Amino acid sequence: MVFLWILAASLIDSLLAFVGAMSLLLKKGVFEKLIFALVSFAAGTLLAGAFFHMIPESLERIQAMSAFIIVVLGFCAFFIIERILHWHHCHKGLCNVHPVSWLILIGDGIHNFIDGAVIATSFLISVPFGIITTLIIIAHEIPQELGDFAVLVYSGFEKKRALIFNFVSQVACVFGALITYATLRTSETIFLLLPFAAGGFIYIAASDLIPELHKEENLRRSIVSFLLFLLGSGFMLMIKILT
Repeated sequence: MVFLWILAASLIDSLLAFVGAMSLLLKKGVFEKLIFALVSFAAGTLLAGAFFHMIPESLERIQAMSAFIIVVLGFCAFFIIERILHWHHCHKGLCNVHPVSWLILIGDGIHNFIDGAVIATSFLISVPFGIITTLIIIAHEIPQELGDFAVLVYSGFEKKRALIFNFVSQVACVFGALITYATLRTSETIFLLLPFAAGGFIYIAASDLIPELHKEENLRRSIVSFLLFLLGSGFMLMIKILT
């Protein structure tokens, strides 16, 4: 019975990848404006998710110095990955798909794998605790998945392709849940990925998304994008405080 709860919860979390499907109903002009707004929101949620959720949670299981070393390693790893992807896709000419799209998928895949591990662990403790934990994860996944979808499209993916790849990344939650359930214990090795993913999210937000916001020359739109950035950060902080 616990296995079915874990499987159902992780599958529901995986289906959140399709929240971006609502954009398929929007006109091109409206969607382009929405994309820029969601990129602003995504930058805030990624930074806040790293600093308010992932790093604090890792500090509960890993020594502080070790956790921060892994954060830096994650930051550096994503820098190297981006350089490799940029060379691979762009060394022969114009690059139509920005490497940040692949970084988002890699970072989100790691994060989703860990979410699956947390879901499984919570259900192994008790079903009510598992349900509460799943609802908390879903609460912070919805804005993040909308933001991730926006970043994928903004960086060059077609909408349908972005939905498919975002779903593939989200399915990592199921694998994290099943592997954790199969081992019947909380593996500390799994939670070493938490600060690593946090470093990657910090890199993506600071090196790829925020610079895109600086390209907006209209003062009013720049202020709106900054407010959306604060809104994304504030939303993640609110979830942390309430939980």
